[in-house]
Formats: sequence, structure tokens, C-alpha cells
Amino acid sequence: MAARLPNSPSSKSSPVIAVIDNGICNLRSVTKALEAVGAQPKVVRTPAEIGKVAGLVLPGVGALGDCVAALRATKLDDTVRGWIAEGRPFLGVCLGMQALFDFSEEGNVTGLGAFPGKVVRFRRPPEYKIPHMGWNSITFKQANSPLAAQLNVEGEAFYFVHSFHCMPDDPSLVLAEADYGGAFTAAIARGRCFATQFHPEKSQAKGLQIYRNFASVAAAASA
Repeated sequence: MAARLPNSPSSKSSPVIAVIDNGICNLRSVTKALEAVGAQPKVVRTPAEIGKVAGLVLPGVGALGDCVAALRATKLDDTVRGWIAEGRPFLGVCLGMQALFDFSEEGNVTGLGAFPGKVVRFRRPPEYKIPHMGWNSITFKQANSPLAAQLNVEGEAFYFVHSFHCMPDDPSLVLAEADYGGAFTAAIARGRCFATQFHPEKSQAKGLQIYRNFASVAAAASA
């Protein structure tokens, strides 16, 4: 069962979306994915560079401590928290999702605290290799979310690479779950804030649909 389709961004309303470069993200893949769905990515490294944009994306790969430290060094941590608190379109990817919570077991890092909860290491039987890496199917828990538009809410495969997973305090924050020796949070959503543990930019056509859906949310919010 596919979720409803939001209005797709047109060439006349191609949204400008800021993409945070924190030095440890697959920046080129993310910007190319946004371009492919009709958005205009704008790479930013400081709050002053953001300017007037329709949405904000926080990608990240590697160690969460490095990600959070880079955000704090540039004061973009305050920007991200404020952006989410104001209900503006936001998309976090991989570390960009983990950074939003209070605390991570990975290096005992204090996160941005945008949402209550923690990030914990996978604790699975030996047959489940860590990191969890490769394609895995997700099930949407918020079937009417605009991020799920044109996707099968009962099962859709995306690409994961991670050893830690998020545990939100509030179950209503969970947008999607996946299973790897037990269910874990694969994506979260609240209002116009979305974040995915998987990498949409590595997930072929379905991943592009995620970016297309986010661009549509951003375009509608700035109309």
C-alpha cells in the first residue's frame, strides 16, 4: 500500500535547501540526490551562510562525536535546534538523525537534545554482524507521513550502515522501523522534521523518492 503523493516541486518552485557540511558527510551524494529531484542544494558551513532557504539537511557518516563537535564549533548546533523548534522543514540522515537525541553510547557523547532519547549500540546474537550494513526493509508506522508518499508503507528496502541505533523516549516520534535481530527505529518524524537512519542517497529510486518528498514539503512550506 503506497502513501499519498504530495505536490511535487516544479521548476517554478524549485526549493533551495541548505545542506550542512560538517566535514564528515557524503556531501556530493546528498547534493546530487537533491538536484535529481528538482531541488537546489546550497552547501553551508556556518549559520550566516544559510540565508533564505526552504529546508535544512544534516547528513553525516563516521563517528557521532566528530559530527556533534563540528556542529558546536560553528554554532550550527543552535541553528539545528532552533530550526526544528520552529517547525521548519528539516531532514537528518544517519548521524544527522543520531545527533538529534540527548545522549549516545558511542563515545558517551551528549547530543543536540532536540528530542528526548538515546543512541545505543546494537546488542544482537553473534549471527548478526555489527555494523548492520546493507539493504533492509522498513515498515512505516506513520502511514500518512508526507515522507512516505509513493512508497509502500508495509515494506520498502533502503541501505543502512551503522553500529548504533536510536531509542526515542516518545514512541509517537517513530516514523519507521526495521528488523535486525529485533525491531529498531529506522526513521523519525514530527511535524516538518524528519530523519532517517538509512541513507536515501544510497538507496536508488526509493531513496530519491524520500528526497523528492522532503523537497515537496519544503516547497509547500515556503510557498
